[in-house]
Amino acid sequence: MSNLLVTGGAGFIGANFVHYWMENHPEDRIIVLDALTYAGNKANLNPVAKNTNFYFCHGNICNTSLVEALLKEYKIDTLVHFAAESHVDRSICGPDSFIETNIIGTYSLLKAAKRVWLDEGINKDSHRFHHVSTDEVYGALNSEDSPFSETTPYAPNSPYSASKAASDHLVRAFHHTYGLKITTSNCSNNYGPYHFPEKLIPLVITNILQNKSLPIYGDGQQVRDWLFVADHARGIELAIQKGELGECYNIGGNNEWTNIDIVKLICKKINKEFSRDPELKKQYPLAVHAIQGRAQELINFISDRPGHDRRYAVNTDKAVSQLGYQPSEFFESGIQKTISWYLKNDTWWRPIVLNNYQK
Repeated sequence: MSNLLVTGGAGFIGANFVHYWMENHPEDRIIVLDALTYAGNKANLNPVAKNTNFYFCHGNICNTSLVEALLKEYKIDTLVHFAAESHVDRSICGPDSFIETNIIGTYSLLKAAKRVWLDEGINKDSHRFHHVSTDEVYGALNSEDSPFSETTPYAPNSPYSASKAASDHLVRAFHHTYGLKITTSNCSNNYGPYHFPEKLIPLVITNILQNKSLPIYGDGQQVRDWLFVADHARGIELAIQKGELGECYNIGGNNEWTNIDIVKLICKKINKEFSRDPELKKQYPLAVHAIQGRAQELINFISDRPGHDRRYAVNTDKAVSQLGYQPSEFFESGIQKTISWYLKNDTWWRPIVLNNYQK
């Protein structure tokens, strides 16, 4: 049995990882540490809340003494670090919280892990600190460029990506300087259930269901590699189990799509859902354009955001060859699962929207 501390486990990716791990490793114990800021939602963990191997702690990763206490009390041997401020737009308007959480918070976790695991010798030989990062640390690609590899020089372009780059370097330094047993994964854009409704895909889905406009930055030709969140969880599992200490692994979906094509695909699929299921018209009476099969008419092009990177994509060859990783979802199948989840779970997303968190 392993004892895992999952930071940011009430967030989108963290909660999906907790669900995945508890389903596939039911004998393990998971402790979630989450500050429950705007994107952290304890309801994301309701499916596992009654599991006797699950524990929740409301707290901040910057509280080093709290982290140390959790590592000792629950005999933690594996720390999976998701906790981060992650929305680029928010980092442009208010970078302070990104510096505090992503840099200072990661440093706090590393200090606690070093003190407990190395200085005090608890799980000294059998610990693992897995750091979850992003492909945005590599900068941006042109249309003709090869996808980012693990050896691509860092060139972050937003306060968010700069803060994540700094945290990556701190994790690496604690391995090489002190011998902390670490692995890092850099993922492409995630999508799936429990995605906070300010991000592109859930924003488009929930706006269609409310008959609101679908804002598209610039010309909508920005390209992203999209990774279904369950595939990401499996990639992290493989990195923890098989990854070489001190190494980084790119986890991607091999699904490059432009933003505008994604929005058009979602419109098409939701139109189809309303045409085949009369009950949806009763459940979502405001979705007039979708009911009439005209959701695409809600698209509204707006001014591009400052410093908007044109393209991200990652090369997953290292994860494939060393870990045996392969994504299981094509984008069209994954987006269908995602749309179906939001249609069935309006009791999850409506309170978030009504609380004015959606921008």
